[in-house]
Amino acid sequence: MGGVVNVVFLTTDDPLYLPTFFDRVLAARPETAAVFVVPPLYRDQTPIAAALRYQRTFGLRATYGLAARTLAAKARRRSIRTTCERHDVACFAVDDVNDAGVLGRLVELGTDVIVSVSCPQIFRRPLIELPARGCLNVHGAILPEYRGVLPSFWMLANGEPRAGVSVFFVNDTIDGGDLCGQRAFEIGAGESLDTLLRRSKAVAAELVLEVLDRIEAGTIARQPLDPGGGSYYSWPDRGAVRRFHAAGHRVW
Repeated sequence: MGGVVNVVFLTTDDPLYLPTFFDRVLAARPETAAVFVVPPLYRDQTPIAAALRYQRTFGLRATYGLAARTLAAKARRRSIRTTCERHDVACFAVDDVNDAGVLGRLVELGTDVIVSVSCPQIFRRPLIELPARGCLNVHGAILPEYRGVLPSFWMLANGEPRAGVSVFFVNDTIDGGDLCGQRAFEIGAGESLDTLLRRSKAVAAELVLEVLDRIEAGTIARQPLDPGGGSYYSWPDRGAVRRFHAAGHRVW
């Protein structure tokens, strides 16, 4: 089955890395139906709690760096919303992607494909099953390795020579489903987490465009991911951060 697909993106409010991703994707696909943006928080987390967790993990210097770069980006009006406005694509701020109102809006938009990009919320089955041609997720690692959170950090901390990006059809397991696109690239010596994230998002943009083209052409191939295989990582502790620095890396 081929044909043009009506695409909606679900993402998070990040002014540092995602505007560049969407600038590339929306330039290539100005017919995108909409982009839905959720707060950059995990379930039941407050902004203060998120900031404190980041500070406890990465330290004051990295936290100040994050705050300064975020404020500078916002001062330049760098956001997903302004990126969408530049490409004349609808952008909606929502709290919960699983909310009945959001599902209703997706139906109204005639959504064929959902693409999740750094969305921090767990998708429930009604959302996963809503798009006729599938629900995709973009993950910054070579799945099934480095499932979970902050894969770019963990690859640096573990001294991996390569990073990568995977795109897969979502099911109700974490970073599980059917793989449909993957691309690897080399990690530079002493590379910072910031530069790796920027490069990863650039690769992700090209890969998403490639996958969407294959879906429209009816040539997409699917390979089941083994939910019990590979590796899984959660939020790092200070020991992991010390290992990250010992390997010659830095956050900024």
